[in-house]
Amino acid sequence: MRITKYRKTLKGSYIRAHLLCLFAVLLFMKGYVRFTYEGENLFHMTVNGQEIGAVSSPERARELLWEARAQVASQSPELVFLRADLEVRGEEILWGSAEDEEQVRERLIQVLEDSVLETARRCYTLKVNEYIVNLGDLEEVRRLLEAAVGRYDASGSFGIGFSSNGERKLHVLTADVCSRQDGGESSHVPEGGQLWNEAGMFKAGISARLEELFGAAGEQEPQEFEDYQLGILDMSFPQEVEVAECYLPSGQLTSLEQAVQELTVEQEQQQIYTVESGDTLSEIAIKVNIPMDRIVEMNESLEDENTVIRVGQELIITVPEPELSVERHEVNYYEEIYDAPVVYIDNDGWYTTDTVVRQQPSAGFRRIIALETFVNDTQTDREILKEEVVMEAVAKVVERGTKIPPTYIKPISGGRLTSRFGRRTAPKKGASTNHKGVDWATPVGTTVVASCGGRVSKAGWGSGYGYVVYIDHEDGRQTRYGHLSKVLVKVGDYVKQGQRIALSGNTGVSTGPHVHFEILIGGKQVNPLNYLN
Repeated sequence: MRITKYRKTLKGSYIRAHLLCLFAVLLFMKGYVRFTYEGENLFHMTVNGQEIGAVSSPERARELLWEARAQVASQSPELVFLRADLEVRGEEILWGSAEDEEQVRERLIQVLEDSVLETARRCYTLKVNEYIVNLGDLEEVRRLLEAAVGRYDASGSFGIGFSSNGERKLHVLTADVCSRQDGGESSHVPEGGQLWNEAGMFKAGISARLEELFGAAGEQEPQEFEDYQLGILDMSFPQEVEVAECYLPSGQLTSLEQAVQELTVEQEQQQIYTVESGDTLSEIAIKVNIPMDRIVEMNESLEDENTVIRVGQELIITVPEPELSVERHEVNYYEEIYDAPVVYIDNDGWYTTDTVVRQQPSAGFRRIIALETFVNDTQTDREILKEEVVMEAVAKVVERGTKIPPTYIKPISGGRLTSRFGRRTAPKKGASTNHKGVDWATPVGTTVVASCGGRVSKAGWGSGYGYVVYIDHEDGRQTRYGHLSKVLVKVGDYVKQGQRIALSGNTGVSTGPHVHFEILIGGKQVNPLNYLN
């Protein structure tokens, strides 16, 4: 009866005891958030729109995200670009728990792996002038540069070395050619990815090599041809060749085979040639190894292959050159036919257009040791180190004038060119079908001036020419002015260039008011337009 009497009391105490124990367990169990009434105390992570889990603080959410990103990146040797948009939503709760961080990290890794945008691998960018190519590793860079050098180094005596440019903020290397026999080896990439230059790398300099082979200044040079060591002394890149480490998508890399093709195959490069004293178009064509008609085609200032060129005139020439050039110095032995330099005798009484050969040349024969400089296949310099003449050459002797020849100007101001020099249809009965000069249509009474200074040899009526003026010039040439309305000079007068000599007209066999103008050389008419300034 007593047990039954207190049954309800005992049952209530039992329930309260269990509730008290459960509260204590929840209060002290790890992972449960204690209700403090201080605001948000549980935070839900969302990455790229996907729910990840609940953590204890926003700071911890960011830390877990960075840890997951680092793990995803470490799984690939390439540079990984991924999307990681983090959202944290906080709430205030009385009862609740943060999830196990390892499980949260695993879910983060899965979401990030599914959000990889692209990867970029470590590679090397080679820059030569404006040409840039990206290669997979430094070994490919070395092989590319050695392919350029190997075109001229059949024995494989030269390699590629890299030196660091301390003045650059970024780690950029400069590549050049090194002699293998002097300790030069290819550069390496040690752990950590930094480029470095192996000890003993030696860039062969022409001065050092010549001193080594032929003795220091002041010492006696070798006396016998056999004492000279023949072959390539020195090789280098005339352009600056830079190499930098970078990260790029694989799609932006160039294969080694394609890079070799781009860098070493000759391309058309436009250059300027400045005309020197004594140059002719034919000689320039030989110098630059370009056909003369091709030079005329590239230059608008050249009408044809007979166009007169002037000293200092600039001509466009196109020379095939590779993107990367290689300069080298060689010591070579030759047995050759040679010509002695031309000997000039200056005559101050002659014009520069007057020359006479006083002695014909005769080629000689000699043995030589020559130090030669080449850029690619083009020889740019030659110095004879030793010479033995077997048969002496006879020099060509030329007497030449030093006086600047007179110039010729258009005899009227304005006018319209109506008839050129050469074959034509006769404009009227009695007119010539082989035009000996040029005609400019101009109103009657237009001033006619002397094209060049000289002495008047004829002034008056000239049959088919109507009224004419002939002027003889100091260079032996003669100018003629026809179909004039009035002559203003007389025979024997000396006139200056540009001086008024007549008025234009329509006399003689003429089709209308105009001036007929001729230039004669050696008594024969030539095209005046080729001689007018």
